[in-house]
Amino acid sequence: MFGIASAPLVLAPFESGRFTRSTLVMSTSIAALRALIEQRFPDATPLTQGTTEQVETGISALDGILPSGGLPRGRLSAWAPFGAATAILRAACDSAVDKGERAAWIDSDNTVAGAFWTDTVLLVRPKSRIHALRAAEELLRSGGFALLVIAGAEPQGTEAVRLTRAAREGGAALVAVTTSATLASLRLQSRLLRYRWRRTPFGDPAIAQDATVRVHARAPGWNAHADFSIPVRHHELRLSLESELADRRGLPR
Repeated sequence: MFGIASAPLVLAPFESGRFTRSTLVMSTSIAALRALIEQRFPDATPLTQGTTEQVETGISALDGILPSGGLPRGRLSAWAPFGAATAILRAACDSAVDKGERAAWIDSDNTVAGAFWTDTVLLVRPKSRIHALRAAEELLRSGGFALLVIAGAEPQGTEAVRLTRAAREGGAALVAVTTSATLASLRLQSRLLRYRWRRTPFGDPAIAQDATVRVHARAPGWNAHADFSIPVRHHELRLSLESELADRRGLPR
């Protein structure tokens, strides 16, 4: 029998010392373990690790309290409903579009009024919760969107895992408007502090001009908040009670 002698591993020395075979194996094992943890538990790794880019919301005060200076790409962020969450996320979608990227909003509970929306941000109105989650996964995996917001369909268990992996593959910032923060790397909560009103000639408040909100941002090893003002948009209500029917105001009889 012929034996084959294994050649020793030789690496060039550095100023800090020499690498050995055991050192190389140990570093490889640690890297593989870190990658496995990041895949199985996305919320257990710091946002700054593996994140080279973010989606800015366009609100400087809000971006200043976020760990990466914006909504993290490839991660799931959970934003608690109410407290001007829709208005802030809508501003973030508009900011992404203004910078030449794409944004999508999945309106699972049909709360977005047609007169309030424009064609710059893709609006998806699925028929059911399952359709909403499937649409979110397809849009995330496509890699064509910088920001995707899903409202009215809270991902649970394996659903959150699938969406998180799809966001990582497509490189999009995923924000779920939900009270559940499972697998969320970033948790946000907002609440209204006060309104500023435009008054009538008699001094009575008539129309709200802007609102001051407070946003809390939490992540592993991170806790910050900021107060800022956002404008209040006004739009006319639809005459039709059915969201699927066209608004025929102004059309000839």
